[in-house]
Amino acid sequence: MDGNLNALTTVFTEFYYWVTVVFMFLIHVGFCMYEVGASRRKNHMHTLLKNIMVIPLVTVTFFFFGWWIYWTFPNAFPGIGGIDFAAGTAYTPWSENMGTNMQDRITGVFWAAFLLFSWTAASIVSGAVIERIRSSALWMHAVMIGSVLWIIDAAWGWHWDGWMVKILGYHDAYASGVIHAIAGGYALGVIMVLGPRIGKFAADGTPRDIPPHNPWMLAIGLFLIYTGFWGFYAACNVPAISPEVIDGQITGTTWTATNIYLAPTSLSAITFNFLMSLSGGLMAAYVVSKGDAFWTLSGGLAGVITASAGNDLYHPIQAMIIAAIGVVIVYKLHYWVERRFKIDDAVGAVAVHGYAGVVGLIICGFVLWGAPSSPYEGYATVNPLGQTIGAVIMFGLLGFLPAFIISKIQASFGILRIPEAVERQGLDFHENETYEAAIADITQATHAATPAE
Repeated sequence: MDGNLNALTTVFTEFYYWVTVVFMFLIHVGFCMYEVGASRRKNHMHTLLKNIMVIPLVTVTFFFFGWWIYWTFPNAFPGIGGIDFAAGTAYTPWSENMGTNMQDRITGVFWAAFLLFSWTAASIVSGAVIERIRSSALWMHAVMIGSVLWIIDAAWGWHWDGWMVKILGYHDAYASGVIHAIAGGYALGVIMVLGPRIGKFAADGTPRDIPPHNPWMLAIGLFLIYTGFWGFYAACNVPAISPEVIDGQITGTTWTATNIYLAPTSLSAITFNFLMSLSGGLMAAYVVSKGDAFWTLSGGLAGVITASAGNDLYHPIQAMIIAAIGVVIVYKLHYWVERRFKIDDAVGAVAVHGYAGVVGLIICGFVLWGAPSSPYEGYATVNPLGQTIGAVIMFGLLGFLPAFIISKIQASFGILRIPEAVERQGLDFHENETYEAAIADITQATHAATPAE
């Protein structure tokens, strides 16, 4: 490290991303609690273990090829460009940067920040399909969304050189589309093939409510997701960068934090907007759901997701209003889709993440119309058409379509959904049977060992 200031900046950046990764781990803790709380008692261990195994499967595949995709695919789109193999050389699994290297203190923690985004994308899909999907089928989807598809959209629309940023003026600072719209679209593609849980719809098509097993666990899970999401916001920033570093595009004498596109921002700005969009979402959800606890809590998350695309540039009051508008649309759309298409989204993931992400991208296109999408000269400015096309790419092209195709293939081989008998008994039937037998055995042994009076 050359010079004390550069050394201090490097060490600070390393520690900064390390802290955000630890905070973001709470998102996965929250999803585990949330999904177990939402599932019925007979499916608890299955729900928990399928979520836990997302961690190693996505981590290993993201190490081998997911991270490489981000650096090589920014312009890999028909008619735009191709795969830039040279740009990905330092991010192959055999590169000296992808391991212990005292000359590179940043790659590992920056890789981990993106990895936690991958876990989040996979966990969003996981919640929608609980209680009727085979674990092996879910894990295949987790690898596809976590280590392939979302990172392609990140390369296109969340990279300083991404073709969507340059040509469409796509702007998505805190991942309304890059994480949430694609994961929501992917979840919809899976559950359209997977089908509803047994008993979800009456004979006349009326949806039945399947209440969560443990509302308190669900609530705590959502609060942990809020906390991790706050860390997610910080991880989407570059904490400190010299003005002369970015090809002269950022000018001045003050070192600054930037967003993912390398445009100046601050933690103060996103703190205002995170909390105001969370509050707008909570209040709107409470009103529109008439005080339903599940939707009030979910509405806070949906509000943040709706505002996330432009939360680096919005005024805090704009963030609050945009979040509230998004929540009302999401709530109404969820129930319309459920009734019209008999979609069983067990935790509202498609709505809270997918619909909110799409609405947030489109609103951002109007509110920030004409604002620079990036500090680089010659890039298109933010506009409604570019944001709408971006939303279609995220939700539809990279989310819904591949999920639907993969799920159809899995279903044709009989490896997507659990057998009906297993679903009726519960996925934990054998584990519960063993547990109850062990309790009965130790109880009997205890009584037998007790001296008769």
